[in-house]
Amino acid sequence: MVGALSGAALAILFAPRSGRETRELLSEKLRETAERSRRLGEQAVEKGREVAEDAGGYLDRQRDALERKRDRLAAAVEAGRQAFKDEKGNT
Repeated sequence: MVGALSGAALAILFAPRSGRETRELLSEKLRETAERSRRLGEQAVEKGREVAEDAGGYLDRQRDALERKRDRLAAAVEAGRQAFKDEKGNT
């Protein structure tokens, strides 16, 4: 983008136009480039927000899954302890 802007500026500067026309043209091109950059920046920010939201949702789902697995493991360990106590009491 910088290269294209530099090339356009040089082409305008060396074009056979009056100084006033050249300054007006340069000013217009700079405004267009600034507007394009602003739009791209806004799009980048929006995309960043979307990615952050998606990542947050993914992390929440993984956290929930991990908690469910932890609960099942704790229940299995407790069942094993109880089965051990019951078997120990029978012998």
